[in-house]
Amino acid sequence: MAAPKRGRSASAPSKPGRSLALILIAIVALTGGMFLSGHTTPRLGIDLAGGTSITLKAKADQGSAINKANMDTAVDIMNRRVNGLGVSEAEVQTQGNDNIIVNIPKGTNSEEAQEQVGTTAKLYFRPVLASEPSGQAAKSPSPSASSSGSSSPKPSASPSSSASSKEEASSSGTASPGASATSQGRAVTDALKKASPTPSASASASGSGTPSATPSASSSGGTATDSKLQAQYAALDCTKPTARANAGKRAKPGQSTVACGEIDGTWYKYLLGPAAVDGTEVKKAQAVFDTQGAAGWQVQMNFTKSGADKFADITGELAKNQPPQNEFGIVLDGEVVSSPYVQQAITGGQAEISGSFKQEEAQGLANMLSYGALPLSFQEQSVTTVTAALGGEQLRAGLLAGAIGLALVVLYLVVYYRGLSLVAMASLVVSAILTYVIMSLLGPAIGFALNLPAVCGAIVAIGITADSFIVYFERIRDEIREGRSLRPAVERAWPRARRTILVSDFVSFLAAAVLFIVTVGKVQGFAFTLGLTTLLDVVVVFFFTKPLMTLLARRPFFANGHKWSGLDPKSLGAKPPLRRTRRPAGPVAGPVDPKEA
Repeated sequence: MAAPKRGRSASAPSKPGRSLALILIAIVALTGGMFLSGHTTPRLGIDLAGGTSITLKAKADQGSAINKANMDTAVDIMNRRVNGLGVSEAEVQTQGNDNIIVNIPKGTNSEEAQEQVGTTAKLYFRPVLASEPSGQAAKSPSPSASSSGSSSPKPSASPSSSASSKEEASSSGTASPGASATSQGRAVTDALKKASPTPSASASASGSGTPSATPSASSSGGTATDSKLQAQYAALDCTKPTARANAGKRAKPGQSTVACGEIDGTWYKYLLGPAAVDGTEVKKAQAVFDTQGAAGWQVQMNFTKSGADKFADITGELAKNQPPQNEFGIVLDGEVVSSPYVQQAITGGQAEISGSFKQEEAQGLANMLSYGALPLSFQEQSVTTVTAALGGEQLRAGLLAGAIGLALVVLYLVVYYRGLSLVAMASLVVSAILTYVIMSLLGPAIGFALNLPAVCGAIVAIGITADSFIVYFERIRDEIREGRSLRPAVERAWPRARRTILVSDFVSFLAAAVLFIVTVGKVQGFAFTLGLTTLLDVVVVFFFTKPLMTLLARRPFFANGHKWSGLDPKSLGAKPPLRRTRRPAGPVAGPVDPKEA
């Protein structure tokens, strides 16, 4: 009867080639991604690269409270402002419940960003003098719009002081003279600018009343400043992020300017007149849904007394003009977030903006109008400036500390484990490559910045990674001491070592996760790096160290227990191999002697 087949034993040799090939492919793919992304070095924090760190403490204003929503809104506005100034890789993040940390790297415009951070965001209502799609061929102008002429009609501004006026605004919201916003036939008028001369438009002679396509200077306003502004408008390409960031840069509220804005995924460029109403004069704005009409989501605004007078004046002037000069641009930090048109003067200090808004769009516009001024006041608590030279010294000191720690670990491995130290050093090299590449990729991906505490976390991780190798090597040595040869010892030692390594790394990762959650600021960099390197330790031990050890166990240098291999049975005090002595089961039957019978 045939004996039943046995399953694969725990000590059966594995296939190390597959694991080594897998980790090699991962290294090549990550390294290729690093070079393709153009970020070949980890992003450095300001304590290593130099820069300024500003700590702001929130103060509740009348009618506002310090809560997560207001803090997140303030962070979003500050982040948009400092990065809009061309300060690359600036960081704005909350710390605790009422603090915001702004890290501004050393570089272009960092001084200007430092001056503006924490101040009120700049929100203005400016008359639109001209606008057209940017960076693409413009469509031909249409004299008017019908209720079915556009799937996304131009938002309109109308009075909201009474129910009857709301119904009137709703009925006029579908057929708007400004619905031809996609046409290039838009010009500049000087009727909206009484304080200073501006570029103007000449009407088309075709009798359609459509403004001419190209802005031209009026006879009274053809100054050098107007010509320069017209040249900026003509050359502006809002599809480019750098052009959007620099559009209208340093323009004062009383000056005409250029700006960019996005409508339904298309970037438009605008020529805007002087600011007519300041954003600080918007008392309140909220998104509401029109349940009585078909206007859908709307944004309702309430102005202060002075703001109501100014808004009534500018809307009265705009209502006399042809599109797009009957529009006003809502400009937040130099970007046009909306450009509704008006058909009549809006008095009473209340207005609503209606159009084909989705709920998220209406709420977003309302938040911008309400929080153009930051929802909270901030007091500057501390300003820390780190020069590039000091940052370089700290980086060199951190790298020197890491080199010393690594050298001590390697020295210990060579003295105690001899040939096995080659396996440990190769594993450390693989771990270092993965750590470097992943840190370089995480910079642009999630904004990870390598600061001094993060360097300390990487240094601590050297000991954690070396500890995993030591656990496995000692388990192999224990098996050899029991009298087993190297190849079965490598396989039998792995299950026990694997459990110990997983438990140890789990405790380290849990500590790093708790530290990351309960702390803020730079300490999180230490916790993040420690957690990352702990995960990589598991990957390296499972997919590199163990498979490499399996391959080396087949080499005579290690398999025969050379005295420099670190696995010499005599040096380890190995027991002689146990040999079984066979005993006869019983007397051997032989031929029967006839005499004995």
